[in-house]
Amino acid sequence: MADAPKKLVVLGCTGSIGDTCFKVLENLGDGYEVVGLGGGAKVAKLIARAHHWQPQKICVLDAEARKQVQDAVPHAEVVCGQEGLCELATMPEADLVINGLVGAVGLAPTLAVLAQGKTVAMANKEPLVMAGGLILQQAQRGGGTVLPLDSEPNAIWQCLQGENRNSLQRIILTASGGPFFGHSREQMRDITPEQAIDHPTWKMGPKISVDSSTLMNKGFEVIEAAWLFGVRVEQVDVVVHRQSVVHALVEFADGSLLAHMGKTDMMLPIQYALTHPERREVPLDNLDLKQVGQLSFAAPDRANFPCLDLCYEAGRRGGTFPAALNAANEEAVGAFLTREIGFLAIADLNSDVLARCGTQEAVSLESILDEDRNARRLAREWVAEQTG
Repeated sequence: MADAPKKLVVLGCTGSIGDTCFKVLENLGDGYEVVGLGGGAKVAKLIARAHHWQPQKICVLDAEARKQVQDAVPHAEVVCGQEGLCELATMPEADLVINGLVGAVGLAPTLAVLAQGKTVAMANKEPLVMAGGLILQQAQRGGGTVLPLDSEPNAIWQCLQGENRNSLQRIILTASGGPFFGHSREQMRDITPEQAIDHPTWKMGPKISVDSSTLMNKGFEVIEAAWLFGVRVEQVDVVVHRQSVVHALVEFADGSLLAHMGKTDMMLPIQYALTHPERREVPLDNLDLKQVGQLSFAAPDRANFPCLDLCYEAGRRGGTFPAALNAANEEAVGAFLTREIGFLAIADLNSDVLARCGTQEAVSLESILDEDRNARRLAREWVAEQTG
């Protein structure tokens, strides 16, 4: 008798992670069923995806989109907003929830999934940055599992398979350096949103692309890796690796390094999360090291990309500092994308808000959300002062 299909809920189904996830599912063929879809502003794309995958439940942004989707997809139940996301994520039928959301909005559904003892595959790193300890506590209490879906933490996870975690000494994350590698502050003064989202190797959504260009995304990965793999932020290093072939390395007590290498395509980590411990073929050309030619590594430019050190600072301080930094950064990137502030102002805003927030030591969901709201208020005030 054939095994029952694994039933999936895909949050953020119309974004770049969602797009790649469905490419993986089409490649894998039978064995997977999509029971829930969550989408945001791309309503037409969400409707088309629902017609193809025939989910039982759909979550949309607001009541207006809910009516539009319900009329177009009458066979499915349509819910909306934050409560709808949590309802979608905790569908009793679901075996695995793929969190491809962007930003803090992914925190509540992640906690809800883990409370039910289910598995969540996380491409949405902001919840782990904001509340990594809370997420791991919830997983332990509820019996749930967090799988790393993003390329770098997924690579670390693969490198650690079968290894004694007690011998892990250091994690090394690689960064492409983004589109402005080697630029001076003066050269970055007039950068446009279009330039910032034009990533040299990865094709991602606007927010994460901007975060990659400021190295904020890599800093968030430092905090994320520290939580996921039980190390201090000081044990997570960042090196610039322009070829984007080595996705992460781990160093053990004897000085040995294990590296994960592969094509620069999110199909690989997503498929591994869906099929592990098995490995299945992927419709990509194999990595040709002769064509790559050489692998180079360099220290990041911390002076001209200060967001990286802001993340180390927030990670070391702990408490609600990371939540404050994440909230400030979401507001800063949003203001940059709408041309209210310049590219260099992203780091300035983040630094200013972090200096005035994050003072709560006792971390609970309430304290995290309070800090998130406070940091957003301060960030919006900062933007208003610059543009007023």
